[in-house]
Amino acid sequence: PIPEPGKEYSYSLAAVQAILGVGRMLVVSEGRVNTFYLSIMKEFKDLGMPEEVITNSVNYGQAIAKSVLEWAALDNYQQTRSMPRYALSSEESTWKPTPPSYLKAVEPNWSKMRTFLMDSAQQFKPLPANKFSTDKNSKFYLEAQAVFQAGKDLTEDQNEIANFWDCNPFKVNLNGHVMYASKKISPGGHWVNITRLACRQSSASLVKSLEAYACVAITLADAFISCWDEKYRSNVIRPETYINKYIDGSWQPLLQTPPFPEYTSGHSVLSTAAAVMLEKFFGENFVYSDSTEVEFGVPVRNFKSLKAAAAEAAISRFYGGIHYMSSITNGADEGRLIGLYVAGKLKTRTFFPAGTISSGKKVASKNHR
Repeated sequence: PIPEPGKEYSYSLAAVQAILGVGRMLVVSEGRVNTFYLSIMKEFKDLGMPEEVITNSVNYGQAIAKSVLEWAALDNYQQTRSMPRYALSSEESTWKPTPPSYLKAVEPNWSKMRTFLMDSAQQFKPLPANKFSTDKNSKFYLEAQAVFQAGKDLTEDQNEIANFWDCNPFKVNLNGHVMYASKKISPGGHWVNITRLACRQSSASLVKSLEAYACVAITLADAFISCWDEKYRSNVIRPETYINKYIDGSWQPLLQTPPFPEYTSGHSVLSTAAAVMLEKFFGENFVYSDSTEVEFGVPVRNFKSLKAAAAEAAISRFYGGIHYMSSITNGADEGRLIGLYVAGKLKTRTFFPAGTISSGKKVASKNHR
């Protein structure tokens, strides 16, 4: 929607109205969104903003939210809810549910989701996974053996790296005969929070911050679609399943194996793509401290660059016993191509509306995005 000529707006307020209007429809905790909305509306009113400007801005934000939700309704999400459940294959090379809860496959139809900027889910199709084999001289067996050995010989730092990037949004815990889930941040959520940390550390403006969030979110969305397309096409067996059957029946990975096929590594694809996009805003040598996992009892880690953080996120899945090395390296290549493509193609429209105001003061000499 385009602002009406002759009306005064606070685009900061309109943006808040739009994001929270959409947010209410996408989260379970609608009450928390409403509580936050009331508190932030009070902040705007305390700025002394004219009531007419508040009304114009709220209405404009609501129009944007309505437009976004209408567009989102056509992304095939609802259709994927009613698609057939994933059918397990009897082929020994394919993914099987893993302990402790043997959860069913997560989002097997995610490749059917509408992409944001990619031409299709297959545009950045990675190299084929290594051919399954139980021959002890084969690439597949040797990669599984490497995961097995790494899990036995983990250093303290490797253990910390694996746990820092675990990002398991639904970890199943066992206590005797009791099974319960603990919820933490998702891999995508971790990179959204890195965006927050980067914006705060660099004192980014509201406009730059909004643009960074939007660009990272779009990058993550397309990266997920690309990665999940490959996962359910190649349908590769997880290291835990393979190692237990062909190498050591008592071996356990450090981290809990996620409930979906192995190839490619989601952490590698998403992290590399997000880092490429964030470098567009904050540079290749952005030094930062990542406190994302502190609330889950995991200490801060320091990084010399966003690329270094992405590389650590990728290798963490090898240390955790979740992925073979080729899944990590090929996944990083897949993510890099996606990040470069989205960063090069995604543009922000700049316009100059009349009568714009920001924080209660008229603005006459600068563009607003």
